[in-house]
Amino acid sequence: MTPRYARHQRTTLVIATAVAAGALVTTGLATGASAQTPAGTTAAKPSAAAPVALTAAARTSLIQQAQAGAAETAQKIGLGAKEKLVVKDVVKDVDGTVHTRYERTYAGLPVLGGDLVVHTAKSGRTEGVTRATKAAIKVASLKPQISAAKAEKQAVSAARTLGSAKSAASGARKVIWAGSGKPVLAYETIVGGLQDDGTPNQLHVISDAATGKKLFQYQGIENATGTGKTLYSGTVSLNTTQSGSTYNLTDGTRGGHKTYNLARKTSGKGTLVASSTNTFGTGTASSSSSDQTAAADAAYGAQETWDFYKATFGRSGIKNDGVGAYSRVHYGSNYVNAFWDDSCFCMTYGDGEGNTDPLTSLDVAGHEMSHGVTANTAGLDYSGESGGLNEATSDIMGTGVEFYANNASDKGDYLIGEKININGDGTPLRYMDKPSKDGGSADYWSSSVGDLDVHYSSGVANHFFYLLSEGSGSKTINGVTYNSPTKNGSTITGIGRAKALQIWYKALTEYMTSTTDYSGARAATLSAASDLYGASSTEYKTVAATWSAVNVTS
Repeated sequence: MTPRYARHQRTTLVIATAVAAGALVTTGLATGASAQTPAGTTAAKPSAAAPVALTAAARTSLIQQAQAGAAETAQKIGLGAKEKLVVKDVVKDVDGTVHTRYERTYAGLPVLGGDLVVHTAKSGRTEGVTRATKAAIKVASLKPQISAAKAEKQAVSAARTLGSAKSAASGARKVIWAGSGKPVLAYETIVGGLQDDGTPNQLHVISDAATGKKLFQYQGIENATGTGKTLYSGTVSLNTTQSGSTYNLTDGTRGGHKTYNLARKTSGKGTLVASSTNTFGTGTASSSSSDQTAAADAAYGAQETWDFYKATFGRSGIKNDGVGAYSRVHYGSNYVNAFWDDSCFCMTYGDGEGNTDPLTSLDVAGHEMSHGVTANTAGLDYSGESGGLNEATSDIMGTGVEFYANNASDKGDYLIGEKININGDGTPLRYMDKPSKDGGSADYWSSSVGDLDVHYSSGVANHFFYLLSEGSGSKTINGVTYNSPTKNGSTITGIGRAKALQIWYKALTEYMTSTTDYSGARAATLSAASDLYGASSTEYKTVAATWSAVNVTS
């Protein structure tokens, strides 16, 4: 099997769109706002454009206000009479700018690929709109020409072709598909069961409601496949909860995150991990399904990921609502994967070959849980270039978690999966300074990048992030030697990882949409850099130069 990390994009939300050229479209309104830099924010200082850490009550209030004014907003930005907006998320900057993310319906049907972000100044003036699609949403008829049953049957057939076992469709629903150009009436069918390696299956199949033709498909759960030794983080402090005379792995300080033991099962939550001594694990691997070492690593990874997002971006949990996810360990038998599933809002870890190598390292936790953040913000489609950006976002944030944790047993680096020996020879899964060293990832953008597996097309963005953070050429960081090249032979001087993370996060949460491709990512990060540091700043110029260095030009 090809070793990779992967994630679940989403099962309960309705955005799932294909990559199309120019998919990220930011349009200025009558105010004359710039396509890449909202009016009034060009010269903003970092503190002014940074996101505010909203309380749960404040966030709920902003969402309610936006939803109350959704009809007016739809009219203001030029949507049709049959279209409505549904608020998904809201981000407020220090300077009062509000970025409201919407999903869209047409005649009551979800519009897949219709998501958009409206940027509003403190004064209430609409300054710009970032859209997943440029197309006007309109279909000639809302009456399907094929039955829902036929769409379900075709979806199940597609799942079985991919190797799924015990596949069954949960029903086909009518939608408007806007991810491939001209919007059409379609069915979306979700097929459950198991994938060929035992991973839960949630294949989303979009079928033309007039012809039955499959328009798009994506896997709701993407797994992290690998073999290797568990990365242990030494003796760490864990927040636990006492219940009577026992303690359990419930972290009341981080949204109530819980860690469960599935004891080799593949469904349900399992049993909450508990101890009479408030000590969990032994620090060594064991083939026993009752061993608590994997649970301790999983709880620590969730803890550090929560703290990283909170301290770095002011984000309170994956959904930014203060609610914790939960983790499950000892999934299945000899299961060499880990995956994030948005439908259960949970992280799941297998024990690897021989049930002695649980995939519970810091970077796995940070990577996979960051897929939850992406699913609940930009919702980058897990296909083509947007899929590569999705994977890269998790690598970028997982790297951020590792540096943030500052754990003596696992110092921060720009190597992905370096501690789990996933290749069996001690080499990392991926290299951010020169991605092609893994034998499959792309160092630079080309017209064929979107055809690669998303774990390999992610190389372009990973390379961009390394160069933006550390610069080109040879250097040693925390004992690891890197030597990062550029496509155009240019020399890049990095702006530092802290600023690079802020730019990527702001771009993800405020300017990227489900269909963003590499060209769109360039525009999104330039908008973010302009907001944070100014359009004439060194940071802005370095972002532009770094994208050119990986062959993503304007």
